[in-house]
Amino acid sequence: MTTQAFFPKVQSPIRFEGPKSKNPLAFKYYDARKKVRGKTMAEHFRFACAFWHTMKGNGADMFGPGAWTREWAAGASPMEIAEKTLRANFEFCVKMGIPFYCFHDRDIAPEGATFAESCKNLDAIVKLAKKLQKETGIKLLWGTANLFSNPRYTHGAGTNPDAHVFAYAVAQVKHAMDATKTLGGENYVFWGGREGYETLLNTNYSREQETFARFLQTAVDYKKKIGFKGQFLIEPKPKEPSKHQYDFDSATVLGFLRAHGLYEHFKINVEANHATLAGHTFEHELTVAAAEGKLGSIDANTGDLMLGWDTDQFPTNLYSAASAMMVVLESGGLGTGGFNFDSKCRRGSMDSLDLFYAHIGGMDTFARGLLVADRMLSNKAYDKFVTNRYASWTNGVGSAILKGKMDAVALEKWVLKNGEPKLTSGRQEMLEILFNDSL
Repeated sequence: MTTQAFFPKVQSPIRFEGPKSKNPLAFKYYDARKKVRGKTMAEHFRFACAFWHTMKGNGADMFGPGAWTREWAAGASPMEIAEKTLRANFEFCVKMGIPFYCFHDRDIAPEGATFAESCKNLDAIVKLAKKLQKETGIKLLWGTANLFSNPRYTHGAGTNPDAHVFAYAVAQVKHAMDATKTLGGENYVFWGGREGYETLLNTNYSREQETFARFLQTAVDYKKKIGFKGQFLIEPKPKEPSKHQYDFDSATVLGFLRAHGLYEHFKINVEANHATLAGHTFEHELTVAAAEGKLGSIDANTGDLMLGWDTDQFPTNLYSAASAMMVVLESGGLGTGGFNFDSKCRRGSMDSLDLFYAHIGGMDTFARGLLVADRMLSNKAYDKFVTNRYASWTNGVGSAILKGKMDAVALEKWVLKNGEPKLTSGRQEMLEILFNDSL
């Protein structure tokens, strides 16, 4: 790839050097070629760079504007900046050894004065992205449309009370799907940034549920029309920016999809920080999706539990990563999904080198989590305990219940004959110790 070096402090790709290495620009646990349960770490994770945070982030927060200066963020025109930023993205992915990237349409190409101009800008950048993908081998994990930043989406996109805005959103999604297909994207994500409400006083809840379902169905129909083979994903989030968002959590999303005949077309993209905003743990949200075979992909980040908003910090909690990886391993993996670092450096981490430290830390955290999860799931004591705890459902009355052979009358007779059930311990504290011993 012939281009200027935006990251001159990193001359060669980040290497695996092992736990004893003192080099901060080296992996201690993430060894892309190391096999765990028959798959390499690279195959387990399919790590991806989040274009919006890593390339477009400038350190801004709700109390202040951008605090960082990036070489690729300056240019004579928005399109020149977009091209430089795209080149910086591919340089970063190559030097980090990250095989995928993700984007919103308005991340990689500036919005024009008209919809036609916005489409023209995106088409031009997609052409360059396709060239850079071929040169570097970096692939697109997923694309999506930004249906929340422009003021036209103040009251939502697919749930907007104005049908004109709905039509504009559909047209934008169509073009973003075209771009994703052109670039060989393996998934397409729907995140309802403003699909929700601030007050029920001005909201027709039933109508907004109806139009949101129609919005998703329109995308499903277009996917079939163009022959896009990628997986559709929905990313739950309970609040922010709206007070209440319709895609509250995994369970809510799955229920909505069932109710509107969309269940077969979508899987879930779980974000750790969104899980905690919904009052759940990361592993809970993963488990709910995985239990129905609907775990599609992961936004790997974490939130500060002392704060009440989406802080999108890089993941460093080994306990959380190991718990998550137990769910991923038991579910059989993510298929065409991956681990996207929807994470941003802290405002005070203004050097572009901090992007490398952050991603190395996140990748090492999940690599260690994978190794812990493998040890835990291979522990015969753990496996035996869980199996025995549910043994009553594999034979006798439990098996008969599950097969529909015991109605209420039959069960009453069985209880009268067998009396009071015996209480057995869940051994939570013992299992927590067992988990800690695997760390």
